[in-house]
Amino acid sequence: MNTVEHTVKSYDSELTKLDNAIARMGGMAESLLGQASEALVKRDTALAADVIHDDLKVDELETEINAEATRILALRQPVADDLRTVISALKTSSDLERIGDLSKNIAKRTITLSSGTPIGAVHTIARMASLVQSMVHNVLDAYLERDERKALDIRQQDEVVDQLHTSLFRELLTYMMEDPRNITSCTHLLFIAKNVERAGDHATNIAENVYFLVTGAHPEDERRKDDETSFTGLEG
Repeated sequence: MNTVEHTVKSYDSELTKLDNAIARMGGMAESLLGQASEALVKRDTALAADVIHDDLKVDELETEINAEATRILALRQPVADDLRTVISALKTSSDLERIGDLSKNIAKRTITLSSGTPIGAVHTIARMASLVQSMVHNVLDAYLERDERKALDIRQQDEVVDQLHTSLFRELLTYMMEDPRNITSCTHLLFIAKNVERAGDHATNIAENVYFLVTGAHPEDERRKDDETSFTGLEG
């Protein structure tokens, strides 16, 4: 919540409304990622279908946040801390919308995979998704608490996600080389793993938004990427 008290009380209320909308949207995105992972492991097509449907609610909240932020920019002409609050809300809602979309993509491929032979690599993907889900949860706390130190800690966790993704990439290639019948299923899992890794990137983007929101600057050190896979386009 913005710590500066304004003369016009409705202005404080508008900024608080933005925070509340981000909290709701973040909770939805976090939940969708968890449900998508659960559907993958359990081969639960009904749950996967729910994820696909519920992504629309995340999209609707992004639209609501964009409209409110645009209205504040036009009517209040915010500066300094207030301007950073509005800009950060816009950027964060965009990242949360992408996490929702990536969860939807996982769910769509889960439905396709449900009729094939189970592959043990889904459990590694579930561990990745659990870590990313935790990152999303904690970065939302950092956002609402305006805690830049917590945000930087979360930013570092993305390295672990990248390392898991690289390990999983090699594991899936091994499955494909051992038995060509695994190629189709493993290709879907490669896309799913990349979706999870990208969700981690978006959580890291939010962490950087929090740092900017609190300090007015961007982190000085360049974000490390430990993902050694070359399939950077695997997001569909």
